[in-house]
Amino acid sequence: MLRLDAIQSVLDRVKDEPIIANLGGTTFHLHNLSEERDANLYTWGAMGLSSSIGLGVALAAPDRKVIVMDGDGSLLMNLGSLGTIARQNPRNMIHIVWDNHQWAGTGGQPTHTAGVTDLAAIAKGAGIPKVEAVSTLEALEEMFDRAMTEDGPWCIVADVEGGDKPNRPEVSLEDNLQRFRKTFAAS
Repeated sequence: MLRLDAIQSVLDRVKDEPIIANLGGTTFHLHNLSEERDANLYTWGAMGLSSSIGLGVALAAPDRKVIVMDGDGSLLMNLGSLGTIARQNPRNMIHIVWDNHQWAGTGGQPTHTAGVTDLAAIAKGAGIPKVEAVSTLEALEEMFDRAMTEDGPWCIVADVEGGDKPNRPEVSLEDNLQRFRKTFAAS
C-alpha cells in the first residue's frame, strides 16, 4: 500500500482528532493532503519523539482520540516509548507506524525491519494491549475503524511502499504549534 493513500484513508475517517506526525514523508504527505487542518502537529527534527509527544497529548486530553503517525526508523530510535505507552495505558491513543523498511530521509538505507525486526511483536512484548500488523489498505481501514471505536492503546504497524518523495511543505513551526493548541482551547 502507498503511504499517501493510507494517510488519506485515515484523514477520511477523522474529524477534529489530533494527529501527531513524525518527521519526513509522513509530515510532508499529511500537510500536503490537509494543509488547513489545525489538529495536525508536525514533529520537524524530532526523530523518534512522535510517540512520546502523542502519549503526552493522549494523557492531557483523555476524552479525545489521539492519532500518532510514526515511521519505522523513528520508532526504532525510541523503542522505550512502547513500554511507557503500555504502562500509562491511554485508552484513547492510536499509534500507527508506517513501515517502509528504510530511513528514507537519509537516503533510503534499510532499517532493521527490512531484515529480522518485527515492530508489532515488539509492541506486543512491551505490553501494548491491541497490536495489529497490516499490509493492505482494506486491512488498515478495518483496524483503524476498530481503533476509533474501541479502547486502546492501539499500535497498528502498516507495511507501506518506500521510495516516495513527497514535496516538502513550507511550514512555520510556531504557526503549526499555535494552530494545534487552538484545537484544545475549544474543547
